[in-house]
Amino acid sequence: MPLIALNKPFGTISQFSAHETRPSLGDWVKTPGVYPAGRLDADSEGLLLLTDDGALQAKIAEPRHKLVKRYWAQVDGAPDAAALKALARGVDLGDYVTRPCRAEFIEPPDALWPRNPPVRYRAAIPTTWIELAITEGKNRQVRRMTAAVGFPTLRLVRVGIGALDLFALGIAPGETIELPPRAPWDGFARPA
Repeated sequence: MPLIALNKPFGTISQFSAHETRPSLGDWVKTPGVYPAGRLDADSEGLLLLTDDGALQAKIAEPRHKLVKRYWAQVDGAPDAAALKALARGVDLGDYVTRPCRAEFIEPPDALWPRNPPVRYRAAIPTTWIELAITEGKNRQVRRMTAAVGFPTLRLVRVGIGALDLFALGIAPGETIELPPRAPWDGFARPA
């Protein structure tokens, strides 16, 4: 019952099937029989867990378990406190309203690797980094949330799942590490 943590590189699709123009999980993960517990779209980077245990996969991925996923989002522009409050309250995306979450400003992260290709730079428009801690994880949810409050996401990195932290794991983009299937973090403690 392997549990694999992958630092999913930008541009990689969250499936094992080969793709004509993009790398897939099979390019990075060599453990047979595992599948992703949740997904990250091709334009997002960071922590992705893979397992062959269906119950564990559901515990990680399904919103009913309210497992916190933390994201660092570099957004276009300079959101104010009102925009962060709107994100934290929950955002009406048309087809659903997001659950309340934690949203806060963070300093540009020094620990983050350069993205290839780099995020576009425009001298006249600043970018801002925010951290969002959500318990859902619907399709492109963080990107849709920041766009709905007027600040589209330029770069998105998942840095945590439950008590697991990407930087504490010490894996670079494209690297994996096998985790104990019943480790101390198995209770998926929720960060404050």
